[in-house]
Amino acid sequence: QVALVESGGGLAPAGGSLRLSCKASRRTEDIYAMAWFRQAPGKERVFVARITWVGGVTLYDDSLKGRFTISRDKDKNTVDLQMRSLKPEDTAVYYCAALTDVGRWSTSRQPSAYDDWGQGTQVIVSS
Repeated sequence: QVALVESGGGLAPAGGSLRLSCKASRRTEDIYAMAWFRQAPGKERVFVARITWVGGVTLYDDSLKGRFTISRDKDKNTVDLQMRSLKPEDTAVYYCAALTDVGRWSTSRQPSAYDDWGQGTQVIVSS
């Protein structure tokens, strides 16, 4: 099991920026891809972005592409999410997740594809 710890959440004004970070430990050699999801109050957890661990290939939710950037540092075992031009609707708890079963790759936009999750970090964007 991969252990994941997120950091970097907080309060930001609309139009502002935040950078989230997720550090992975234990069994990082099992990671095939890392992703960020978010969950707004009363809503389902939804896909934000994904990056493959080895090749660094990225995928974004279409509605966020251009404002959010996912990156990873294999030496530090971290995956970051740079968020720009924040909007109040970006308010949510953001979770990082590790995909370790390559058989679930085709469903990697779905939370069910991921077995390992961080505790989440709150992002609040004020209008």
